[in-house]
Amino acid sequence: MVKKNYIKIARNSAKIQISELKKINKVFNSSFIKAVDLMANCKGKVICAGVGKSGLIARKVSATLSSIGVSSFFCDPGTARHGDMGQIQKKDILLIFSYSGNSEELNDMLNFANRFGIKVVGIASSKDSILLKASDIKLLLPKVKEADITSIVPTTSTTITLVLGDTICAAIQHKKNFSKEVFKRFHKGGSLGRTLLLVKDIMVTGKKIPIIDRNKTIEQAVKIISSKKLGLVLITKKGKVFSICTDGDARRGLSKFSKKEKIEKIATRNPFKIQEDITANKALSIMNQRKITSLVVSSKSGRVKGICHIHHLLAHGIK
Repeated sequence: MVKKNYIKIARNSAKIQISELKKINKVFNSSFIKAVDLMANCKGKVICAGVGKSGLIARKVSATLSSIGVSSFFCDPGTARHGDMGQIQKKDILLIFSYSGNSEELNDMLNFANRFGIKVVGIASSKDSILLKASDIKLLLPKVKEADITSIVPTTSTTITLVLGDTICAAIQHKKNFSKEVFKRFHKGGSLGRTLLLVKDIMVTGKKIPIIDRNKTIEQAVKIISSKKLGLVLITKKGKVFSICTDGDARRGLSKFSKKEKIEKIATRNPFKIQEDITANKALSIMNQRKITSLVVSSKSGRVKGICHIHHLLAHGIK
């Protein structure tokens, strides 16, 4: 096969999937709404299950549900019969994925759910399948053309199943008034967690802030700068930032003036300030643009709230 044909095949495969995915709109009906409401209001756990490729999708959807604050875990129907079904409680909900809906491994789990009155949300492409017949809420996937060269290998069918799982999660987010702040609580680590990190999460506050009265001396300022180890000191007036003096400013000041000279003489007035609700990434960008290593964090009225230092950003993986 000529290698340039690889691109043609890939483009055709993608074209088929993009076209077939439009059929998913048929699933967004009253049953979809009922499924979202049921899972969003779940008092127990949403247990995702599936076999083979559907199992991989179920694992992914379970992880997404957990990251948006819905208690969830994956349960393999094939091994559940050996004791794992004991984890399933009556207040839980089973979200089961199976494109055919007729995987034999589902039988024991469906019988267990029926016996103990556990709600089942089934996702399959056949309304006469074992899964949908046993489900309390039935989400009927459309039949789609597979995107491989034989039109046999599961490709589009797995994609549309995953998309449905993700749309369920998106709808639950809306139902629960989910926000970035809430997401951050469940997703502390990784690059995504760092993206959501705010200045207020890492800034120095309270007694750790190096502050000095404007009438104090350069000598006194140097002592505070050395003890607080942030390389600067803030000069305040009635609780608001009046000026700032860096370690470099203080050293240069000592070479020109008496150590008893007032700090106000060498300090820089009206330093650049940020608010605590901007992202840590944004703070680092400002530092790089201004070629500085610290930022004053203040309220809208100008009162001092903290100091954001580049060392704190780097320590949290902000680069």
